[in-house]
Amino acid sequence: MANTTSLVSDFLSFLNASPTAFHAVDESKRRLRHAGYEQISERDDWKLEAGKKYFFTRNYSTIVAFAVGKKYEAGNGFHIIGAHTDSPCLKLKPVSKVTKGGCLEVGVQTYGGGLWYTWFDRDLTVAGRVIVKEDKAGSVSYSHRLVRIEDPIMRIPTLAIHLDRNVNSEGFKPNTQTHLVPILATAIKAELNKVPAEGGEEDGEKKCTESSSKSKHHPLLMEIIANALGCNPDEICEFELQVCDTQPSILGGAAKEFIFSGRLDNLCMSFCSLKALIDATSSGSDLEEESGVRMVALFDHEEVGSNSAQGAGSPVMIDAMSHITSCFSSDAKVLKKAIQKSLLVSADMAHALHPNFMDKHEENHQPKMHGGLVIKHNANQRYATNAVTSFVFREIAEKHNLPVQDFVVRNDMGCGSTIGPILASSVGIRTVDVGAPQLSMHSIREMCAADDVKHSYEHFKAFFQEFTHLDAKLTVDV
Repeated sequence: MANTTSLVSDFLSFLNASPTAFHAVDESKRRLRHAGYEQISERDDWKLEAGKKYFFTRNYSTIVAFAVGKKYEAGNGFHIIGAHTDSPCLKLKPVSKVTKGGCLEVGVQTYGGGLWYTWFDRDLTVAGRVIVKEDKAGSVSYSHRLVRIEDPIMRIPTLAIHLDRNVNSEGFKPNTQTHLVPILATAIKAELNKVPAEGGEEDGEKKCTESSSKSKHHPLLMEIIANALGCNPDEICEFELQVCDTQPSILGGAAKEFIFSGRLDNLCMSFCSLKALIDATSSGSDLEEESGVRMVALFDHEEVGSNSAQGAGSPVMIDAMSHITSCFSSDAKVLKKAIQKSLLVSADMAHALHPNFMDKHEENHQPKMHGGLVIKHNANQRYATNAVTSFVFREIAEKHNLPVQDFVVRNDMGCGSTIGPILASSVGIRTVDVGAPQLSMHSIREMCAADDVKHSYEHFKAFFQEFTHLDAKLTVDV
């Protein structure tokens, strides 16, 4: 059994290393390499061996890791946990340079369905990825670099109540175009602190397009990013940056039972599934009796529908399954058999019962913090769980004495969805939708129970260890 204190500490480290989907993939990659997983590329031909462990990334915001059982044969099943690396946030616009009222502001787009009012009055910064032009001995290349500014460099201030007397009675209803604009600096201070331009025309070969730094974004912002990267602002060709909270993830509550953090949806499930896979394949004997493939797939763009080249709506997972199968057999038909022997655990955070809004939950389905993973059900297929997949997941919990809960949304409320139905319908794989319970979902600052991190990790690890044996005893389509 996992030690809760060390597990939670490891989880907090993962959260604090992952302000964006790119950083989450980078941290996952670091952990997989440390655990002996070999990186492969979708651009290459794969040469896989039974008993070995591999991973690949797509767009550096999606990562798929898998371990092939020693007894694996083409056509055997895949045991997959799917989660996502993205969270609702504010992303910088292609032209972010905004100047109003004597202030330098940064234009942002809303990504996903965030509780945007929670982004006001927070100490904010930026992080993401940057394409940098490099000139080495006359040879030009372009590097893909991650960046994170540690200092709080911007803020979105609320309007004083003296200028908005009815805000408490009528509600705070910010306009996301005009009000949700971070302040970077005052124009006069930015001018006083301006760094003189270096070089002349002879430096032109080192520069990317002039518009990238000077007309699209504030020079002050570009200077901060360039300093963090150790390059010249004119060498920055393009970037994908998002606004981030600078407050670190912490263990809190009077009894030290809660985790306070941004991005728990869905880095909590990403961490638990990844650690479960690593620990279920860490020793030489873990794969000795395994006849299937243990896999974790962490996708980007779930919060906006998954329809991208690296989202769950793309062929990334079925491509991986096909590549793996074809390494062990040239018969294309065995993949169809493999899919029917497989199970996907779609892991995405669940709604815990809120003590101040108890009427928002159906009275017989009220998941609570510390209560273990929640199995999500929806008759209209907003979740992909059915009796068979629910049984499998519940049976594993019972065998390992793990708590498990159920959730159904009220009939008079809309129901969210996950990558579960997307993958179940596109791949044809049996799927169960689950998630750890949390409060404040899609806020800049969320909370969950430390115990549920432990429950989730142990449940996922048991799934990897038990599924092949359990599925052999289960007969449905005969």
